Amino acid sequence: MKVLFVCMGNICRSPTAEGVFRHFASEAGLIETMTVDSAGTHAYHTGEPPDRRSRAAAERRGYSLERIRARRVTASDFDEFDLILAMDRDNLESLKAVSDETHHGKIRLFLDYTAGPEDEVPDPYYGGATGFERVLDLIEEASRQLVADISGER
Repeated sequence: MKVLFVCMGNICRSPTAEGVFRHFASEAGLIETMTVDSAGTHAYHTGEPPDRRSRAAAERRGYSLERIRARRVTASDFDEFDLILAMDRDNLESLKAVSDETHHGKIRLFLDYTAGPEDEVPDPYYGGATGFERVLDLIEEASRQLVADISGER
């Protein structure tokens, strides 16, 4: 299974999702058979590490984002990945706009894997620390459910 997490700049939400999901997949014994990555629909921060606030919030909960570097989604990602998970509707639409219709079935919202009322992971970039904590709450819940789906436990 190959999973790609996508937000706009690939420095806050999608690298957090990559790190958290990687952690839960590892705990479930799935990571050895998976490819997990993240990317952005825009190339604003290519080559940069995740935002320091995202890294700090993740580290407080025991997740590492240290090896992650921002990159832009490429055309080959649509062929390579089995599941492409957008953090919000704008990025979902951007992904569908640049991909062949044959790939649209694998492109969905990450929060489709939660039972909660929210369907988008909010962008914490222009907010305070509580925004980064809320992002982590949502990503942890969705990651747990995605791992359960992949492992057949849900």
